[in-house]
Amino acid sequence: MIFVRYESWRQYLRLYPVNSVIIAACIAMFVVELIGGGFTNGNLLRLGAITTYEEYDGFWRYAAALFLHGSWPHIIFNLFAIFVFAPPLERMFGHVRYALFYLVTGVLGNVIAVWAATEGMIGIGASTAIYGLYGAYLYICLFERHKLDPGSRTTVYGILATGLIYSFIVPNVGYWAHIGGLVIGFALYKLLGPKLERSYR
Repeated sequence: MIFVRYESWRQYLRLYPVNSVIIAACIAMFVVELIGGGFTNGNLLRLGAITTYEEYDGFWRYAAALFLHGSWPHIIFNLFAIFVFAPPLERMFGHVRYALFYLVTGVLGNVIAVWAATEGMIGIGASTAIYGLYGAYLYICLFERHKLDPGSRTTVYGILATGLIYSFIVPNVGYWAHIGGLVIGFALYKLLGPKLERSYR
């Protein structure tokens, strides 16, 4: 099972530096949110939330929103997902390629979310990029099964099924961001996958 973390904190930082920076950035921005006004729409828009409001336009928001969260449960669940599920991909991609993969899936997933959203949408959270990671794992499960053990493949299917159901039945969840991230992650892994030489089991 590749999703069980056995590393010490020191080993985790050394093996997964990009993932560690992502986690640290999310925590830092959460502190900024708390200091600067909390989880109000105005504060989140000021810090970089994606939105359909034209007065808050700017491509930088599609990246900035990945590091913002709207509540304690929101950041805790997302950081848990990043901490547990992202490390194998950083090992397979390598640090630079993984960083690009994470950002590109998150940014393009947010672009899809804004494009598909109704008027007045405000979106934040790392889950767009997290679903990009799930998209990569889905591609591996379907077309590169030898890279994952059976337990890990079952975990991927279970997380995807549960996550997508949750996205549609719980109010105020950005399901278009999740779907966008998933699709982009699947496609981007397909594009980069043949260049990857590592497997992680």
